[in-house]
Amino acid sequence: LQEEHGFIDHLATRGVPVASLLRDRDGATAVEHAGWTYELHRVGHGADLYRDAPSWTPLTDVGHAREAGRALAELHQAAAGYTAAQRGTHLLVARDDLIRARDPLAALAAQLDERPALADYLAGTAWQDDLQRDLLPWHARVGVRLDQEPRLWAHNDWHVSNLLWHRDVTGDRVGTVLDFGLASPTSALFDLATAIERNAIAWLDLDGTMPVRPDIALALVDGYRAVLPLSAARVHLLADLLPLVHLDFALSEVEYFHGVTRSTPNAHVAYRTFLLGHAQWFGTPRGTALLAALHAAA
Repeated sequence: LQEEHGFIDHLATRGVPVASLLRDRDGATAVEHAGWTYELHRVGHGADLYRDAPSWTPLTDVGHAREAGRALAELHQAAAGYTAAQRGTHLLVARDDLIRARDPLAALAAQLDERPALADYLAGTAWQDDLQRDLLPWHARVGVRLDQEPRLWAHNDWHVSNLLWHRDVTGDRVGTVLDFGLASPTSALFDLATAIERNAIAWLDLDGTMPVRPDIALALVDGYRAVLPLSAARVHLLADLLPLVHLDFALSEVEYFHGVTRSTPNAHVAYRTFLLGHAQWFGTPRGTALLAALHAAA
């Protein structure tokens, strides 16, 4: 947790409205008790308008999406200069190691010796064939362009349920940013793509009447660009990155459910529905329409 907590402190000193950490009498920001690890934060400013909305629940308020995009850009401005090392675990943190790799299959194979639970699960699958079929075609579209995106410590779970809101004369504004558990050095475009994945697609209800909200995705981009410019080339890269953005994190969930909670059904969901299914969805008419809308916004 040291890198994550250092990132929170860094943002706080630069004016980002984070719920800052409380320390115990020994200066520790996390304590262990009865097999669990706890951390306490100061009370955040604002109302928890989305307390009942889990990630992957689409926003319906375009104004809130635009404000969330603006606040994310301000966080990225403040994050510049934070250079802590990569998180010391793959478990339930967001990383982009495999997305940046020239050969994601070889990169994943090289990780398996130090990730025995993931290796054990994948041994029962045709994972090379699965990734070759469902994810590598998207990876080929990204190509080497991601090399130009500098590493940036990012939130990596930018859903409106992780924001508190307050109202001023201009409307609802982000008052506090919560939940840095997935934070790591990825990139600004990775974080923005994750925000679109979390807020604009109804992954939990893809058969519903409104499984995708291109207007929410575009509002997030518009709000971001009101603070930080995005060239046409970077918007195109953002769209091409979106079908891949879950890759490393989905595998971390497979590893967690198989190796920590010992839940084979949940590990199957993480592998089949999350890792493979999300990539497959972007090849459907609604998925391709979302990508087309983002490309057109360039």
